[in-house]
Amino acid sequence: MIRPRTALLLTLALATTPALAQQEISKVNGSITADAGQTYGDLDTVNGSIRIGDGVTAEDASTVNGSITVGDKAVVQSLETVNGAIRTGKDVNVRKDVETVNGSIFIDRGGVVGGDVETVNGAIGLVATQVGGSIETVLGDVTVGVGSKVRGGLRVQKSNAGFFNTNSKKVPRIVIGPNAEVNGPLVFERPVTLYVHTSAKIGPVTGATAKPFSTDTAPAE
Repeated sequence: MIRPRTALLLTLALATTPALAQQEISKVNGSITADAGQTYGDLDTVNGSIRIGDGVTAEDASTVNGSITVGDKAVVQSLETVNGAIRTGKDVNVRKDVETVNGSIFIDRGGVVGGDVETVNGAIGLVATQVGGSIETVLGDVTVGVGSKVRGGLRVQKSNAGFFNTNSKKVPRIVIGPNAEVNGPLVFERPVTLYVHTSAKIGPVTGATAKPFSTDTAPAE
């Protein structure tokens, strides 16, 4: 028979286990490493990168000056940086958004993003990835790669000459690859070069004329 005191200690131990498992890491200066296979709460830093190991489960991961790298089969709530790239491994699940301002975004095969994928200055690349929201950029190239599906639309915003004047003349290259889908509207508020594979499915296009291709990769410019 378990004595009352022993039962109480067991109850407290069980109650505190999730809190210990979901440790939060917050810094101002310094990088963060989330060890493979572990469970975390929020991962926040200001000046530093964030590295999330294989199989990690975590809440929001955010930094200001630094990149975010996510290992295979990790599950996170969201990924956000201002000055830095975001790159995920295979079979990664991001329940909400993936966002950066000055940096590229790459999501490898088997990725799932529940929300939006957004950047301002930087390329976006998807490989066999499902996006529940939309894709949005200003100056970056976008590749919705083979077998990827975007439930929302794709938008290239008009650049603000006062803020983005250094690259405002760049013409983004947009590629919708083999067997890829963009179910919502494709809206281009500035000049782009748009390539759409003959096996791809897209919504209505505004502001650009699609150039079809049937090879494995879009034509080089």
